Amino acid sequence: MRPLSFGLIGLALAIAPCQPAAQEWPSRPVTMIVPFPAGAAVDTLARAVAHALSEDFGKQFIVENRAGAGGNLGGAAVAKAAADGHTWLFGTPAPIALNKFMYKGLAYDSERDFTPVVLVAKSPMIITATSDFPAKTLPDLIAYAKQNPGKVNVGHPGNGTLGHITSALIQQFAGVEMTHVPYRGSAPLITDLLGGQVNVAMDFMPTYLPLIADRNIRALAVTTSQRVAQLPDVPTVQEAGFRGFEATAWYAIVAPTGTPPEIVMKVNKAVNAFLKSDKGKTILEQNSLQGVGGAPQDLKAFIDGERDKWRPVIEAAKIAMQ
Repeated sequence: MRPLSFGLIGLALAIAPCQPAAQEWPSRPVTMIVPFPAGAAVDTLARAVAHALSEDFGKQFIVENRAGAGGNLGGAAVAKAAADGHTWLFGTPAPIALNKFMYKGLAYDSERDFTPVVLVAKSPMIITATSDFPAKTLPDLIAYAKQNPGKVNVGHPGNGTLGHITSALIQQFAGVEMTHVPYRGSAPLITDLLGGQVNVAMDFMPTYLPLIADRNIRALAVTTSQRVAQLPDVPTVQEAGFRGFEATAWYAIVAPTGTPPEIVMKVNKAVNAFLKSDKGKTILEQNSLQGVGGAPQDLKAFIDGERDKWRPVIEAAKIAMQ
């Protein structure tokens, strides 16, 4: 019995160092990948959350921008990362839910390769135009596009993004043809919108509010079912005749599948606390965002609903990328 006892003790000692791994997390700086360029709304929010997490856990949470392919480059980097809690994706609908319906040969499967962590916030989409563009409203834009097929340039923050899908859906419903102009995020899109290289932009709302307030661009419509408080005079797409139309941008954190549940819950609880804090509420208000929060299973149910909602739209619009 004694040799067996020593053997069991030795086995226990061999296993013991592995058990507290989740408790010791984070053991080094943590990378939070944003799959779009710096300066976009998602990047601004991600940096605020990363700063709060750095303070909570005593290790630096570093935001790394990996833009390209509609968020797929950043998504793939996280999907293939070690599931040890040191790499996270702070993303949007495209890389987390919708790109799997649009890209052939995608390097990852968002449903299989990501563990939901927390739904951070939601934001309306907005349709804007240059200040000198002939269309003053969304119906004006549709009428102008019908008279000038293919001559209206519509910018969006990347192929497969919600801006792209929203643009395709509106054109499909209205029976008009406009030219898609994809960008690598909101910042370069705004530069070209202000410069007149594109006539119209369909993108997340927060980044555009200062430009609208300064009358540098014109807001044509918001994509929520009701008007938003920040732009009470701007009608919804539904008011333009698209009954039932709604498209809401959202921001969420996911981790590589296999990330220990204890670590997932630590980040989930910390983000929920940030959203309820005075600092968090101020940042959300400054960026015209609606904080959400909730449990990981809430995010999973939400993502499943988004996939069910947008998949038929994507297929009907025949949105497909290589």
